[in-house]
Amino acid sequence: MLSRTADHLYWMSRYTERAENTARMLSVAYETAMLPQAIHDAHRGWQSVLSISELIPAFKAQYPVVDRESVLQFMVTDEANPSSIFACLKAARENARAVRGALTTESWETQNQTWLALQRNYSQDAWQKDPAQFFEWVKYRSHLWRGVSLGTMLKDEALHFVRLGTFVERADNTARLLDVKFHSIERDYHGMPRGRALMNFDFYHWSALLRSVSAFEVYRKVYRDVITPERVAELLMLRADMPRSLLASMHEVVKNLDRVSNDHSQETQRKAGRLLADLQYGRIDEILTTGLHAYLTQFLDRVNDLGSGISRDFLLPS
Repeated sequence: MLSRTADHLYWMSRYTERAENTARMLSVAYETAMLPQAIHDAHRGWQSVLSISELIPAFKAQYPVVDRESVLQFMVTDEANPSSIFACLKAARENARAVRGALTTESWETQNQTWLALQRNYSQDAWQKDPAQFFEWVKYRSHLWRGVSLGTMLKDEALHFVRLGTFVERADNTARLLDVKFHSIERDYHGMPRGRALMNFDFYHWSALLRSVSAFEVYRKVYRDVITPERVAELLMLRADMPRSLLASMHEVVKNLDRVSNDHSQETQRKAGRLLADLQYGRIDEILTTGLHAYLTQFLDRVNDLGSGISRDFLLPS
């Protein structure tokens, strides 16, 4: 496959996944902000949305105060913010338009219709009337496009690059989300001492984290117990059957890398396989012993390096 085509397919799926992830974070922050809480806690919740995407400096350059209205405006409609929902869906549609020949009609039309509907929402400020419903719509359109692509595209290199972009982005986002949420309670999380009362855990904090990755019901099904930070970390990092976990995402990355491999990609495949193996054979107690923040920081560095390798081996020169 031409590197130009692979590049557009890869980034189309990454931007679509990023828009969904942004909608997930904003949805949880918006709903959590409605709970009775101190002003400081509400401020910290909105600031964490910016921290996950490393956008605090860019935000403060435009807005004087971190509050609900400013963060929503910045993360939903600000075209200058590359992680805003508007910017991501625009970039996804532009990449899709550039490779319409590699997509099925249904896949292209799903992307295009999403963009046209978003523009109507944007021009009328309709999303501000019910932000929660808008975030659900963004998630639904991402699910719809992913399902249409899987259900209509030939299982060739084009689909493999689409899937590769999706799961590299998902691994990055889940790791960022975990790091920020755990980092907010302690400088570096090493787990709770045995015997500490379970009432010390903030149920709403951890349930919000689980809901942001559609894992609340999964947690209840798997553990059938109170929500604890250790189990939240284990579920979102080391469970292969959790769709948005680090392990599940890296398994898909390795599988799709193998299917598009070329004469130059051995080192990138080795790094991806090594990262997958570390997760497959990792134990949450060992990870917590060295510190969760340190582990996730290293994971993000490795995923970023993996993304650079994918760009170097398969995509357009940057």
